[in-house]
Amino acid sequence: MKKIHASALFFLIIICFISTHSIAGEAEKEALKAAEEWLILIDNNDYSASWDNAAALFKQAITKEQWAESFKALRPAMGDLISRNLKSATYTNSLPGAPDGEYVVIQFSSRFTNKKSAIETVTPMKDPDGKWRVSGYYIK
Repeated sequence: MKKIHASALFFLIIICFISTHSIAGEAEKEALKAAEEWLILIDNNDYSASWDNAAALFKQAITKEQWAESFKALRPAMGDLISRNLKSATYTNSLPGAPDGEYVVIQFSSRFTNKKSAIETVTPMKDPDGKWRVSGYYIK
C-alpha cells in the first residue's frame, strides 16, 4: 500500500516540476521578446518610446524626461551597437527592492564601438494587463 502512495506522490512531484519548468520557459521566451523589442528602441535612440513601452513600475520610478536625459549622455559615450548575445535568462517571482511578481532577469554580452565588452541586464516583468514589459535596465 505504501508503495502505491509513494509512486503516486513521486509522479505528482514530477508533473509539478515539469509544469513549473514549462511555465518558466514560456515566460522567459515572452520576456526575451519584450526585452529585444525594447532594446531596439534604445539602439535607435528613441528613449521616449522606450519609456512609453516600459512597465508601470519603471514609469513610477523615473519620469520620461529623466529617462531620456540619462541616456542622452550615456549612449553616445558607448557608441553604436556592434553585437548583443544572450548570456542568461532567469525567471523569478521576487527581486530585491521590487514588489513580488513575475520577472525575468536577462543578461546580454554586448559590444559597442566605444565599449568592447559590456553586460546589459534587462528585467522585463509581467504587467497587470498580462503583457511583458521592461521594468529595469542596467549596463556594466
